[in-house]
Amino acid sequence: MSLDIAHEPAGDLAELGVVAFTTTREAGTFGITGIDPVGQVMSRWWSLVDALGRYGPRFATARQVHGNRVVVHGVEWEGWLRSTAADGHVAADRGTALAVTVADCVPVFIAHPGGAIALLHAGWRGTAARILEAGVHGLVRLGLAPGDLSLHLGPAICGRCYQVGADVFAQLTGRSVSQPQCVDLRDILAGQARASGVGRVSISERCTRCDSARFFSHRAGDAGRALAVIVSPLASRTRAP
Repeated sequence: MSLDIAHEPAGDLAELGVVAFTTTREAGTFGITGIDPVGQVMSRWWSLVDALGRYGPRFATARQVHGNRVVVHGVEWEGWLRSTAADGHVAADRGTALAVTVADCVPVFIAHPGGAIALLHAGWRGTAARILEAGVHGLVRLGLAPGDLSLHLGPAICGRCYQVGADVFAQLTGRSVSQPQCVDLRDILAGQARASGVGRVSISERCTRCDSARFFSHRAGDAGRALAVIVSPLASRTRAP
């Protein structure tokens, strides 16, 4: 597998010199609990890890738990690092690829012109728990100004397709209702980003449920999982995907 893997680019983040994308159904599932044999799925993972090696020596993932914990990665290691119980990653230095699995949840890509990056997995629980703010704060703690950050909300279920119960709706919006309502997670996340001072916010027009022929969708009954990936290449390595 090379980095011409079937994917959806993460907006205009390539302008900042980062490689950022979400894989599509054509690339196959990266979820080990899906219908594909585990060996086949892990082969995809390792092929991707090897391909990303052209950009740097580190690759970080985590066991996702729909929370708001964000891991900040240094450069004192190489290879594939898998953290426990986290839904977000921050890399201060170039050469660390970050990945999260998604299938309707929102992949949140954040990049700084200097090379620092972040990647978040935001379902309704993570959105309500303000994981986006935690990711931005992780970058700000590195001394970066939020106004210099560019944030992209990738393919996810749209507000027309995503209906939630009254309790979830209240947690996300602060408004009380008596029956299920539709809610747009990306719109809420975009509002959180702007309130955090993020300089540039873009939103993918792709809905994973509407376009389930292209993307895995949990609401459409898929067990498959896509990968959202971002890496800021080392200056000495190739940058083009």
